[in-house]
Amino acid sequence: MSPWLTVVGIGEDGWRGLSRHARQALLAADTIFGGARHLAFLPPRIGGERRAWPTPFTIAPVLDHRHEGGRVCVLASGDPMMFGVGTTFARELAPEEFCVVPAPSSLSLAAARLHWSLQDVAVASLVGRPVAALETQLHPGARLLVLSSDAASPGMVAALLTKRGFGASRLSVFEHLGGELEQRIDSVASAWTASEVAALNLVAIECIAENHARRLPLTPGLPDDAYQHDGQLTKRDVRAITLSRLAPEPGELLWDVGAGCGSIGIEWMRTHPSCRAIAIEANGQRQRLIEHNRDALGVPALQLVEGDAPGALAGLPAPDAIFIGGGVSTPDMLETCWTHLKKGGRMIVNAVTIQSEATLVAWRALHGGEMTRIGVAHAQPLGAFDTWRQALPVTLLHAVKP
Repeated sequence: MSPWLTVVGIGEDGWRGLSRHARQALLAADTIFGGARHLAFLPPRIGGERRAWPTPFTIAPVLDHRHEGGRVCVLASGDPMMFGVGTTFARELAPEEFCVVPAPSSLSLAAARLHWSLQDVAVASLVGRPVAALETQLHPGARLLVLSSDAASPGMVAALLTKRGFGASRLSVFEHLGGELEQRIDSVASAWTASEVAALNLVAIECIAENHARRLPLTPGLPDDAYQHDGQLTKRDVRAITLSRLAPEPGELLWDVGAGCGSIGIEWMRTHPSCRAIAIEANGQRQRLIEHNRDALGVPALQLVEGDAPGALAGLPAPDAIFIGGGVSTPDMLETCWTHLKKGGRMIVNAVTIQSEATLVAWRALHGGEMTRIGVAHAQPLGAFDTWRQALPVTLLHAVKP
């Protein structure tokens, strides 16, 4: 099968910046899809029908041409395979159905202007994502390139940096990279005052932490005070052990059942950008805590399901791992979770009460698994001296589904 679709990357330098291959594809196309700005770059001699993207955006009109026999082009910003529409087509079409002709991405252009090694730079996009998604990227000395959603993005980024104690960070905002209107605005985050920024912009950040900066590692076991909670929180040391048993891998999905304030699902997602989690919680107040904590700790994509498990689990995508931190003794809870778990998946259950521990013992007799008793003590004052105060022991069940 020869490709019926060509995705052409185009920069702010328009037609004159296109390669010979890209120009030939556009000249031969019967239909050309793209944003109004990109379509306006094309010269009059391009004879193909020009069709602007619909609102809301969908590639369905392009796919409608799949079996019509005509030649179709799609215009996309820069490199279509870097946060671009090319990745959308890659999910829908076979490789032999389309080809991609990239142009330099805005990321490459910004790195060239800044003399930054692109392989050492973290990349984030705010297109369709809240600014809270940057939280996990803020570390002293880190360099970030951020694809803005609109003209308001640079100000939102500066405000987030300042709030987190990274107000000394250096910002460079690039407008219309690669085009005749290209401009660069340099500032310190805490001093950002630019009120008029082009909607098409990219933000470069060189992170500098101030003395009061809130610095949060990516390793499991964040400080307990990193969360807003009502006491229903898997404590730091137990949380670190629990996450090590859950053993997240890139792209995997976790069910956090009886999520409390969401700490397990949040730290699961912080281990890798592609990790996903669903927090299932029935208590309305705790649901609001989860919503706050997921944004504050940089994983706004954590999905919240409001309802009582196991009933609320119906219809959810099958998980690679399940953590049950509450409702262990609820009838059918363990069996329902085990049934939904993928083969080879891990189920970790924490129990504190004698009744819930007995439930784990009975379940293990049927299905197997490892049980571990976790005891943690903290040094606390006793008069003029210190003594060990033992936290409630936690019984952990770790089972892998054959």
